[in-house]
Amino acid sequence: MSLDVLSEINWGLLAPFLVLQAILTFAALISCVRQEETNGPKWMWILIILLVNLLGAILYFVLGRKNS
Repeated sequence: MSLDVLSEINWGLLAPFLVLQAILTFAALISCVRQEETNGPKWMWILIILLVNLLGAILYFVLGRKNS
C-alpha cells in the first residue's frame, strides 16, 4: 500500500525542494558549529535544526545566531 503512494509522487517537482532543504539544514549546522556564541546552548540548536527540519534551520538563522 505505501509503495503505491510513493510511485504516485511526482519526484521531478519535489526533488528541488528536498535538495534546498538539505542545503539549508547543512548550512545551518555548519554555521552553528562555527559560531562561538549562540542564543542558548549549541546542542539545543543542533537538535532543533535536525529534528524540526526546514523550520528548525530558519529558526536558527533568525533567533539562534548571536550577532556581535
